[in-house]
Amino acid sequence: MDFNVKKLASDAGVFFTRAVQYTEEKLGQAEKTELDAHLENLIARADCTKNWTEKIFRQTEVLLQPNPSARIEEFFYEKLDRKIPSRTTNAELLGQYMQDAAKEFGAGTPYGSTLITVGEYQRRLGGAEREFLQTSAINFLTPLRNFLEGDWKTISKERRLLENRRLDLDVCKARLKKAKLAEAKAAAAPDFQETRPRNYVLSASASAAEHELRVAQTEFDRQAEVTRLLLEGISSTHVNHLRCLHEFVEAQAAYYTQCHKHMQDLQKELSSATGDTFPNAFAVNASTSGVSADPSPPSTATLPGASPPSRSPNPSNALESSTLKIEEVKPPATGTRKAKVLYDYDAADSSELSLLADELITVYTVPGMDPDWLIGERGNQKGKVPVTYLELLS
Repeated sequence: MDFNVKKLASDAGVFFTRAVQYTEEKLGQAEKTELDAHLENLIARADCTKNWTEKIFRQTEVLLQPNPSARIEEFFYEKLDRKIPSRTTNAELLGQYMQDAAKEFGAGTPYGSTLITVGEYQRRLGGAEREFLQTSAINFLTPLRNFLEGDWKTISKERRLLENRRLDLDVCKARLKKAKLAEAKAAAAPDFQETRPRNYVLSASASAAEHELRVAQTEFDRQAEVTRLLLEGISSTHVNHLRCLHEFVEAQAAYYTQCHKHMQDLQKELSSATGDTFPNAFAVNASTSGVSADPSPPSTATLPGASPPSRSPNPSNALESSTLKIEEVKPPATGTRKAKVLYDYDAADSSELSLLADELITVYTVPGMDPDWLIGERGNQKGKVPVTYLELLS
């Protein structure tokens, strides 16, 4: 390699001079030219914009692609200026697995046909997610990346150049100050033995220092104006990012609306096609006891982590209390099950059993009982308990 030794030595000298100058400024031993208040405010605003734009950009990437390995892969594709390969979404993959499983189980079976239906809707959800990711990447992530990798790099370059011009200006100021002091000192104590008066040489040196100062001041002012114009462009950046943010919100709203519609259509299709497949949780026990129970879809309130269901008055509760004597109820020979209590429940009367969350009880049904209620036993205690407060285990 061809090294330019002179340039290398010059750069090293400049670096050392800058280091000494920064140190003297920190210690208050050197004069420092301050920027005007307006430019300082613009710089602070630009730094704030850069920092928060970077955080928003990174977190949006995490939101759109939670997999860090996939993000790294996409990053390398972008740096290599190559097209990012299409990646199957998790919902599309789940839908494909469900449909493949249905082929193994048999498409004619209730389970197989339901897997086909749910798998198709999962693939639709995946397609909606893919469209949302593409739209968000183009309309939101790309403008933020362009600012960080384009505009901000230009601003940073000009700010570094401005800082160098400021340092050069301070050096010229210090040099002129030193020349003026030397000239004043020589004028106060002239040396008449010299063939060429020293004050003449010092005067020429001060004139050269003044010329260098004027040049440095001009370059500093010019660079300050260039930097100021670039920093004032941050306002336009905010306007552009505001528009992109609106587009991101619109894409997000459209995506969730589409997902909600798909799930509503799926629920309607399942309820119309397989309404008789999902009876009440204790319909089997009721049938073994010789009593038929009306089928009803399972309540989402019985899912773990859901909020306690609202306690509505049961119109047949009073009638059951008068006809059903809890102390005379006997558990059936078969049909008892274990259940986990999801929420605390306070008994409304003596026929009901109070419950504590996370405890295990034995439950069963009896002929003539409301399908929303079961008989619960805990040790020697017995009473009616609401189905929606339980998670059936076996």
